[in-house]
Amino acid sequence: MDITQAKTFEERMDILSETVAPFTERAARNDAERTFPFDNFKELKAINYPALTIPKEYGGAGISLSEMLRYQESISRADGSTGLSIGWHMGILKDLGETKKWDESVLEDLFDDIKARGALINNCATEKQTGSPTRGGKPSTTARKVDGSWVIDGRKSFTSMAPVLDYFNVTAVIEETGEVGYFLVPRSADGVAIDETWDSVAMTGTGSHDLVLTNVHVTEKALVEISTPGKKQPAGWLLHIPACYLGIAQAAQDYAIRFAQDYSPNSLNGPIIELPNVKQKIGEIELELQRARHFLYSVARQWDDADKEQRSKMAAELGAVKVAVTNSAVDIVDLAMRVAGAHSLSEQSPLQRYYRDVRAGLHNPPMEDMLVPSLADFAVANQSVKQPVK
Repeated sequence: MDITQAKTFEERMDILSETVAPFTERAARNDAERTFPFDNFKELKAINYPALTIPKEYGGAGISLSEMLRYQESISRADGSTGLSIGWHMGILKDLGETKKWDESVLEDLFDDIKARGALINNCATEKQTGSPTRGGKPSTTARKVDGSWVIDGRKSFTSMAPVLDYFNVTAVIEETGEVGYFLVPRSADGVAIDETWDSVAMTGTGSHDLVLTNVHVTEKALVEISTPGKKQPAGWLLHIPACYLGIAQAAQDYAIRFAQDYSPNSLNGPIIELPNVKQKIGEIELELQRARHFLYSVARQWDDADKEQRSKMAAELGAVKVAVTNSAVDIVDLAMRVAGAHSLSEQSPLQRYYRDVRAGLHNPPMEDMLVPSLADFAVANQSVKQPVK
């Protein structure tokens, strides 16, 4: 089945749902054994999922942001690590298709490789020395021109999907100019290595190891973009992050309801689902889920319907969605654990994994401490009443 050939959203979702069904059971095993979900990516490639966000003019399905988020939520409901990982690839392609900011020939070659064999790409910008690139640190990774090609040296951390990536979009300081460039580095290049450093207790299956680049030679066209200092343009594709955590929160609700329906201690005449305090918590979960889902998808639809100028003014909404939905996901998992009680802390319960995984979202961009002050500035700048309060 090729999901890009399906004609409707419903047909595509049916294909995806059947594909991700085994992911849930694998997630528990992969987490316990700290193994990467290779089978999940093999099966996503088998249905051509990595090509869904390639624009139609390049032979992809060209799906909307809203539709992409629905699929990402579904994958993450089965396995958060797989959802977050493949989300980077899907979002990057979505962004490239919308902005066309790379050379046309580079885009065509990349898209053709993805369609042909499901090649995967991720951005590699974070370094231990500089922290998150969103905080303005300049990379210590360097690129220098030698005989018409680029030579890159450095180390990147948080390289999600490292075990299966085919392309690394790496930030590096160009020695000749001091500019920060993005360089498209193929995995096949000499000097590319993965140092298996990923020891996080959250999102264990993302394989976010260190990328090590030692005297890596790439072509002149590998410089795909120059990073412009200052305010970055809003990026709708980053909504794949809250979609992932919303999917995990939904999985927590699923488990809490099943547990409450099945668990019947002998002190009661029926399952705990009948207890008012349990219904209260499940209702609170549903309230948070509905609120988060409506916020996420209303802003995604706004992005889909907006032109370039309108999108350039959506930074506040996009950032607010990420923070609000992620915080809701944390609260939802906590409520689900309260439904299950001490059972939620068992290694056999998926709730303890959901608890660890949703907290990773607090550290995905944008971070709350950066967003909230900017929302204050946004509110002040956009107030409708300009007269003093009496």
